[in-house]
Amino acid sequence: MKQNSLTGNNDEFLKQIRKSIAKAERIDIIVSFLMESGVKLILDDLKNTDAKIRILTSRYLNITQPEALIVLKSEVGKNLDLRFYNQTNKSFHPKAYIFHNREDSEIYVGSSNLSRGALTTSIEWNYHFTKNDNPDDFNAFQENFEDLFENHSIEITDEVLKSYSKSWKKPKEEYEIIPKGKTFEPNPAQTEALYELSKTREEGFDKALVVAATGTGKTYLAVFDSKNYNKILFVAHREEIIRQAAKSFKNIHNDKSVGFFYNGYKDTNKDMTFALVQTLGKKSYLNENYFEKDHFDYIIIDEFHHAVAGNYKRIIDYFTPKFMLGLTATPERLDSRDVFALCDYNTVYEIRLKEAINKGFLCPFRYYGIYDDTVNYDDISMRNGRYDEKDLEDKLMINKRAELVLKHYRKYNSSRAVGFCSSRNHAEYMADYFTNHDIPSAAVYSGDQGEYTEERKKAIHKLTKGELKVLFTVDMFNEGVDIPEIDTVLFLRPTQSPTIFLQQLGRGLRKSKNKTHLTVLDFIGNYKKANLVPFLLSDSAYDKKMLLSESVLEFEYPEDCYIDFDFELIDIFRIQARQEMRIKDKILMEYDSVKEDLKRRPSRMDLFLNMDEDIIQAMRRNSKLNLFRDYLKFLKENNMTAPEEDTYISTIAHDFLNILETTSMTKSYKMPIFLAFYNGGDIKMEISDDDVYHSMKEFYEYGSNGVDMLKDKSSKDYKNWGKAEYVRLAHKNPIRFLNKSSGEFFIKKDGCALALNGELEDYTHLETFKLHFKDIIDYRTMSYYKERNLK
Repeated sequence: MKQNSLTGNNDEFLKQIRKSIAKAERIDIIVSFLMESGVKLILDDLKNTDAKIRILTSRYLNITQPEALIVLKSEVGKNLDLRFYNQTNKSFHPKAYIFHNREDSEIYVGSSNLSRGALTTSIEWNYHFTKNDNPDDFNAFQENFEDLFENHSIEITDEVLKSYSKSWKKPKEEYEIIPKGKTFEPNPAQTEALYELSKTREEGFDKALVVAATGTGKTYLAVFDSKNYNKILFVAHREEIIRQAAKSFKNIHNDKSVGFFYNGYKDTNKDMTFALVQTLGKKSYLNENYFEKDHFDYIIIDEFHHAVAGNYKRIIDYFTPKFMLGLTATPERLDSRDVFALCDYNTVYEIRLKEAINKGFLCPFRYYGIYDDTVNYDDISMRNGRYDEKDLEDKLMINKRAELVLKHYRKYNSSRAVGFCSSRNHAEYMADYFTNHDIPSAAVYSGDQGEYTEERKKAIHKLTKGELKVLFTVDMFNEGVDIPEIDTVLFLRPTQSPTIFLQQLGRGLRKSKNKTHLTVLDFIGNYKKANLVPFLLSDSAYDKKMLLSESVLEFEYPEDCYIDFDFELIDIFRIQARQEMRIKDKILMEYDSVKEDLKRRPSRMDLFLNMDEDIIQAMRRNSKLNLFRDYLKFLKENNMTAPEEDTYISTIAHDFLNILETTSMTKSYKMPIFLAFYNGGDIKMEISDDDVYHSMKEFYEYGSNGVDMLKDKSSKDYKNWGKAEYVRLAHKNPIRFLNKSSGEFFIKKDGCALALNGELEDYTHLETFKLHFKDIIDYRTMSYYKERNLK
């Protein structure tokens, strides 16, 4: 067939394309947009060819799906050159498929983009001819392609793709409907996350965190990502979660055996184990009688923001899997612990609420910020920065406030609502008030039961069936429970925690049949941190200047969402912004808060993991106030030094510690040198090449440190190194630079690799000096992880 036309709504065009791919040596494709459905139709053909492939598409109107690009980049690989037309605001409508082979070249030009419909069932017109048959026309098309591809395009690198994906929004018009079957395939968010997880393992990381909004498929992401591992452990904190996860894993890993580890179940020899953290995290089970440290190849920690708690931490510290995946929708700090640090700040993929709504994964919301003057929060006592629970409960449980809530609830045609309360008594009170006003309601919480209490499963069933209209709950529906039919959420307590706010909002955002949006009724008074709300809804970093200079109604909120604040609330937000204390006072207050929580004087690592992120960033912008740059000085200025520390304040010992705190770190090479001197607490004045070798080798055997070695061509083979290679690197880099930049402390000396200034020997036996030495190494290493992954 030299030339012909292909029309209609059958798969004849797809068949011809596949034949042409099979015999091509070079392939050039130019289309307005790519859809994942179309890419997958010819994916196997592209993977099985040795042809060089060039594809040019566009970002016009946001139709090209990021996941289509990711599938091509991850599956087709090195033979592919994938590019965007470089003008984003200009129409781009060419559709042509060009194939070059030994005998001839051929082209299909017409109306078909690379989508399932265009290749199979849509009404399309395409014309096919060969170069030998019509050289002038063929050359005209080929030359135009070459010009566009070489002179008017940008390569779709990982950075370009990530940027495009972050800004991508679901087109207003649905361009095609993909048939849904019983097969299990990654959704768009999972496809993106799987690509990033594959990359991070190639880079040498053995742990990663994925932040994905509720409803985007975190569990199935873990299922897909773990497919090449033999022994899998899934850890969560609720029985419903691990039972549902077991079903999800079995749907895809149907050849693997399933076991449970909680209550009466103690399976230790199954391929996939699903464990409650409360059980597995006990010291009595974390030993070789139950599991060897390397028993599991792949570990998933669900709701990873809980992992700062004792049982989670014991599990993480005990096992040594080939890979650990943390999953969470809300990684903001709970209990003042930095969740990101548990994965060494290796957050490989994030899709927050705003992006998930923009991409059409979750339903939009209509948010109403309602001014609540029935409670004066200034009259409620505070403890360690939090409202006293009993005092707060008493102030919220008044008829005037319940009447306000009921009045606004009745404005909207809600059939299934969840109200988030401050306490069990508050939940009982609200269920009583609504029920006695002809709104069938129940209270759902753990612990002693009350008159209106329903067991959780029974309550959810009644709500779904319409027998109940509202469930008033305390913390039980923040996570781990999916009720897609919820159409209204009521925020009935002061929500000072970003984590809890987003969890409560996320409860109602799952899509459901006939559900167009979620109604959010937030009852806001003059409570502390009320002015965070506009930033949480818009997924923006807090900036008091924005509150003072812009209208919160004009913030950039998710697509198709409606946000309305009573004007009194806008005044409250601005008053709170104006009343904020100076950064110096904030630092000291935050320090005292961490100290109070820990019941001891915090170390640098304690502060790094526990301080509010906004305060840490403010200190980074103002080096004079940054306590991490001279912690001893901060302690002395605030009368918090120990007597032993006072003996070396403003001495060479203090100066040495300060050098460790402030020395530049573009890579991690200095840390194993410092550890060699530290020597497990028995500080050495001199280190030999043997000391350097053992410290470097031990340090870089840890995955997050080894990443630095793998990234550099000269050290990417470090896992096969012996003493000579490690010592050569140490002398070439950290030892040379320490001697050059800090020669008054790190000195050259015959017979050793590096030595410390002899004057320091008077202090190396002091316990507080040793503690500061190790604390600085730990803090600098963790801080380095964080900075490295922000680049």
